[in-house]
This record gives sequence, C-alpha cells and structure tokens, in this order.
Amino acid sequence: MTAGRNVRNLALIGFMGTGKSSVGRLLAHQLRYEFVDTDDLLEARAGKPIARIFAEEGEETFRRLERELVGEMAAWKSHIIATGGGLAAEAANLESLKMHALVVCLWATPEAIWQRVKHQTHRPLLQDPDPMSRIRTLLERRTPIYRQADVLINTDLRSVKDVAQQVLHQFQDARGGRPES
Repeated sequence: MTAGRNVRNLALIGFMGTGKSSVGRLLAHQLRYEFVDTDDLLEARAGKPIARIFAEEGEETFRRLERELVGEMAAWKSHIIATGGGLAAEAANLESLKMHALVVCLWATPEAIWQRVKHQTHRPLLQDPDPMSRIRTLLERRTPIYRQADVLINTDLRSVKDVAQQVLHQFQDARGGRPES
C-alpha cells in the first residue's frame, strides 16, 4: 500500500457529505497536525464561495484551481487534508496525493449522503432538479477513482469519533506506528 512512499500527510477523499472535514478536524487535533479543507482554502484564495466560482467562472476553472493546489501539497508535511468531493476524481490529483500522503476514502451510500447534505445550499453540484439522481450519477462516475485510495472506510451509521479512530489506526500503520515524521 505505502511501500517506498514518504507518507508525511493524510488525505481524506470521497464524495461530499461523507465526513471528510469533520473527521479531518478531529484527526488534526489528535495528531497536532495542520488541518486544511481544500474547498475552504480555494474559497479564501478566490475571495468567493465555490458556488460563485462555478456560476461565474465554470467548473473547469474550479478544477484547474484544485490541480494547482494539489501541486503545492507535494511540499507539505504534517497536514490533514480534507479534499473537495471531486478533487480526487481526477486521476492525476489522486496520483499526486499518493506521493506524500496516505489517501483514505470515506464512503457512504447515496441515501446517507443525501440525508447529510440536503439542507446545505452551498453545494453547487446539487443545484439540480433531482439532486438524489445527481448524487447517484456522480458517485457512480467517481467510484472507480475513489476505490484507488489506499484505504476505504464506510461512514454510514458511524460516529465521527469512530471513523477518526479507524483512520488514525490506518495512518499509524502506514507510518510504521509513528504519528510524527
């Protein structure tokens, strides 16, 4: 899984609403690592919400900004990175993350995802007449990439604390039991 890799960060990938940010914040606190949510960082850099980036500049511009950020991450150390749902769906981004991070995919069923995100208005990909169908379609399209993560963890019916403990165990195993580099 991580043979020959310098695992100095932890990257959480997966579909929106799977718990990447919540689990990531908890892990960063436990490990005393820096927490970065790529969507939050991109919004801060652009000076506007992702929904506006999508509306004003298009999804391709947003994906380009993600690719640029992923390139910067190669120099990072001791970071917990919660990626946007589509960031790792681009194979080159996933490959780049694997160069420096244990990549953990948090997984949930479309129904669980919908229950978690249905009241959130900041999700541009859900601005659809049939958001549940959109979730299923996107999840189906992204699944082959998500399955290339080092570790897959189902978050359905599990607490953030429970998921974080499982991720922490996997991270420590990947680093030979060492939380710090």
